[in-house]
Amino acid sequence: MNLALLTAEQKEQFDTDGYLIVRKVFSEDELGEIKTTFEQISQTTVPGYFEPVLDESADPLKRYPRIVHPHRFNAVAMKYMLHPKVMRIMEDLYQEEALAAQSMFYYKPPGSRGQALHQDNFYLKVEPGNCIAAWTAIDPAEEENGGMLIVPRTHQFDLVCPDTADEKESFTTHLVKPPKDRKPVPAVMDAGDVLLFNGNMIHGSYRNKTKDRFRRSFICHYANASATMIANFYRPLYRADGRPVDLALNPHGGPCGIEFTAPYGAH
Repeated sequence: MNLALLTAEQKEQFDTDGYLIVRKVFSEDELGEIKTTFEQISQTTVPGYFEPVLDESADPLKRYPRIVHPHRFNAVAMKYMLHPKVMRIMEDLYQEEALAAQSMFYYKPPGSRGQALHQDNFYLKVEPGNCIAAWTAIDPAEEENGGMLIVPRTHQFDLVCPDTADEKESFTTHLVKPPKDRKPVPAVMDAGDVLLFNGNMIHGSYRNKTKDRFRRSFICHYANASATMIANFYRPLYRADGRPVDLALNPHGGPCGIEFTAPYGAH
């Protein structure tokens, strides 16, 4: 295992609260490369991955839809999914090797809806163990422009079958209601900060209420190397050196049963 990047206090916070923000993981040059790459992608169409509606639309998310798995067609996305600092942080959190399972890029343009509260491992189905998300702010993120909402310590709860979300406020249809004694709190972040959170933790995001500010983010999900199963959508996974790893398909249906088909993604 590499030399630890997190302090004992940071590891304890993650274990206790289910999340941790590590400041300035990505440099200005790295952020610039990510911005340039995804700005170029936003002017194109990538069949199966990024298919924007380029004319005027009432829904800004049709012009700037999220990109799921950009690492499967873009070398820069693969590079930052396997970012050395992030992979070392994941090793510290898992106390073992980490495997990269998913990358996503969200443009979150002005006026766009947020995402209702949900749990990530409902979709990834990492077993045994759990997924961990690394949510990197490419722009500053706070309540006004659609930053993240987290419900601390809900990682201690089981996965639940979600209710139906309000589609006027959420671009996804799933909603996991937190316990009455647990309230969502904003995760205020600067560009380059990384929010890490447990796959059972309840979280979501605000609507972008601004008229001129994007809230771009690069999000990746990881699994512990001792896991043996994952949902099919996330295969193959990758080691830090880029070698693919193909975990077994998880046949379990989860809390909604095997007949339930869940959408992918988060945030």
